[in-house]
Amino acid sequence: MRTKTLKKNKINVITLGCSKNVYDSEVLMGQLKANGKEVTHEAKKDEGNIIVINTCGFIDNAKEESVNTILEYADKKDKGLVDKVFVTGCLSERYRPDLEKEIPNVDQYFGTTELPLLLKALGADYKHELIGERLTTTPKNYAYLKISEGCDRPCSFCAIPLMRGKHVSTPIEKLVIEAEKLAKNGVKELILIAQDLTYYGLDIYKKRNLAELLENLVKVEGIEWIRLHYAFPTGFPMEVLELMKREPKICNYIDIPLQHISDSVLKSMRRGTTYEKTTNLLKDFRKAVPEMAIRTTLIVGYPGETEEDFQILKNWVEEMRFERLGCFTYSHEENTHAYNLVDDVPEEVKQARSLEIMEIQAQISWDLNQEKIGQTFKCVIDRKEGQYFVGRTEFDSPDVDNEVLIDASKFYLKTGDFVMLKIIDATEFDLYAEPIA
Repeated sequence: MRTKTLKKNKINVITLGCSKNVYDSEVLMGQLKANGKEVTHEAKKDEGNIIVINTCGFIDNAKEESVNTILEYADKKDKGLVDKVFVTGCLSERYRPDLEKEIPNVDQYFGTTELPLLLKALGADYKHELIGERLTTTPKNYAYLKISEGCDRPCSFCAIPLMRGKHVSTPIEKLVIEAEKLAKNGVKELILIAQDLTYYGLDIYKKRNLAELLENLVKVEGIEWIRLHYAFPTGFPMEVLELMKREPKICNYIDIPLQHISDSVLKSMRRGTTYEKTTNLLKDFRKAVPEMAIRTTLIVGYPGETEEDFQILKNWVEEMRFERLGCFTYSHEENTHAYNLVDDVPEEVKQARSLEIMEIQAQISWDLNQEKIGQTFKCVIDRKEGQYFVGRTEFDSPDVDNEVLIDASKFYLKTGDFVMLKIIDATEFDLYAEPIA
């Protein structure tokens, strides 16, 4: 009698959305590997007979991409190309009943806090002892370190609290253990992420404790750079700036999403700040750490944004000369406070305003980059791409900021290494450099 061949399952984890989702996928994969499961990340289309899609539900474009990906793999399941499809993450948290109804041939949907249940569905057990054990998907030299989950801010336009819940800080000792494990695996740069770095510690230490966390992380052997992402402007712990100035491991860089600057728009957005307070905060940043690169993101086309509001924003962008800036058009999100307002700025006006802001920023970036020609910077080499080695200065975060390009036909560099580079040319968003002999 012939016995049935047991096919070994291979799990393909597909990540959509932000760095927080990347982190969550890495934790999931670490747990699966510890359970003896074969796991891969965003593998070639024909790899993996069990699919886990980690979705994003933040704004319309992200939701559309997530839904299309679910539909693609649900269709593959129907055709027998994959055996099972599981969906997790923000879209699943936010719209699970709708998804179950509209795309019923997905095996199971999970929310953002249901990792043990997802693992169980995949035939694995949640292992509590695996603090900091992850299968990182980023280049070997850097990794994201998520220091808290959720958000307590009341911003009118944002659906994150609906998907991620209330703010919960991870204790310092756990983050240090995680950082040490990453360093042992060759990670040299930690990118601290959260929905709100500013709020870190308030829930468990009853004070804003980002500075103390950083004091502990800089002691981790092997870590050379620590980068701060997603700090909220209201209540920012200013002692962090003193530490940044004093401690070479902390990059002179901060990502602080400001969203707008017109007082009337800020009030409607429920941001808890004003034109004057925000401008003074940035001046304090520049005074404390003059070499700091400030990255921000803005939203145009928010309900009720007038031409005058937009002009205030434009003039302010020209005045502040941010080193890095991204601009997004407002997305009208269900169950947010702003959803009660009329989405009254036409789509073409939103797009035109966004383009105008980015054109201003491109000129600022060009000017600032031209000033770098002839200067020398410590850079990390992330990868080789085509004819160039691609690196970054401490003023640049991966995927979103400027890159430094080194001619690979003339110079050989090792990915993951830190090298001193002299800038020989520059465009709006790229620097060209040569190693210092």
